[in-house]
Amino acid sequence: MTPGAAPSPVVELDDDRIARHGLRLFLKRDDLVHPDLPGNKWRKLRHNIGPAREHGTLLTFGGAYSNHLRATAAAGDLFGFATIGVVRGEEHLPLNESLAYAERKGMQLAYLDRTTYRRKHEPDVIAALRERWGDFYLLPEGGSNALAVRGCAELGAEAAGFDVVCCPCGTGGTLAGLAAGLPPRARALGFSVLKGGFMDAEVERLQRETYGERRGSWSVEDGFHFGGYARTSPDLDGFIGDFAERHGLVLDRIYTAKMMFGVYTLAGRGAFPEGARVLAVITG
Repeated sequence: MTPGAAPSPVVELDDDRIARHGLRLFLKRDDLVHPDLPGNKWRKLRHNIGPAREHGTLLTFGGAYSNHLRATAAAGDLFGFATIGVVRGEEHLPLNESLAYAERKGMQLAYLDRTTYRRKHEPDVIAALRERWGDFYLLPEGGSNALAVRGCAELGAEAAGFDVVCCPCGTGGTLAGLAAGLPPRARALGFSVLKGGFMDAEVERLQRETYGERRGSWSVEDGFHFGGYARTSPDLDGFIGDFAERHGLVLDRIYTAKMMFGVYTLAGRGAFPEGARVLAVITG
């Protein structure tokens, strides 16, 4: 199965909680792009694969449960380049399922204490990594760089015919590209899964790095992070269970569940114009 060989499918939800507000809600099933490289992971990696193969080795960063590390390891295995994953924090054995999977796919794992990890973008930290590992192609945490933004812009091009297109936000790359790639008059709405209120600035930084300017109509919702990354609540857990029962889809509690909870909440507040066609991207 070749990732991205065809646009990911779009399905409409039959849900009275949306319909009563005069809206139509659709899901873009980007999680079905590839079993090992789902959704925005593939879109971010797609244009980074060429440089990684030229260097022979790609080094990137992530937490102990990082889906980005999993996907990068899978891409290296699939497309023939070595991968190094620098993990935040100390090593814990046995490895959890995410890191064990990455290791099975050939990724070499390294660890940085949390203080050093916060400085992972600084020249002395990168120099120390190069001294240890030799030459490598450097990919930021979460895979968000200019090439990733261009890959996610292709997602926007697949989303014609919708008024609002929603996505979860972790590092901002998906929203930056999605908004840039949307057709005129459509707007992108990102749901930050981290607290701190910094996502707007990060999305704009990525767009300026990629295009030299802010592009598209977009905004970020900061009110649905449920306390921060990987945090949850009884309300969110209840929403996930109810959604699965109604629609047969178990939402990922770190990203897509927070987005969908936000979409339903905003619909109830009248935040979308009546008659709007709303598309929510299930990023995988």
